[in-house]
Amino acid sequence: MAEEKSTMQSMREWVVDHKLRAVGTLWLTGVASSIAYNWSRPGMKTSVKIIHARLHAQALTLAALAGSALVEYYDHRSGSGSRVHQYAKQFITPESNPQKE
Repeated sequence: MAEEKSTMQSMREWVVDHKLRAVGTLWLTGVASSIAYNWSRPGMKTSVKIIHARLHAQALTLAALAGSALVEYYDHRSGSGSRVHQYAKQFITPESNPQKE
C-alpha cells in the first residue's frame, strides 16, 4: 500500500515543480498587499506610496528567489536532483555520446 504524503511534503513538491509560478505569485501578492497597505495610510503623496510599494516588491522578490534557491539546494543535497538531470540521464547514455579522444 502506498504511503500518503503529508501536507508539507505535497506543498514542497508543488513548489519544486512550479518554482517560477511560486515566485511570481509571491511577488504579485506582495505588491498588491503593499499597495493596499500604503493606500490605506493618509497623508502620504501618491509618488511616495508607489516608491514604497516598489521597494517592498523588490525585497519580496529577493526573498522568493532566495527561497527558491534553498529549495533547489535542498533537492540537490537530498539526491532527488533537478528535472534537467533526470531528463539528461533518461535520454543521454554514454554509448550514444562518445567523447573525442
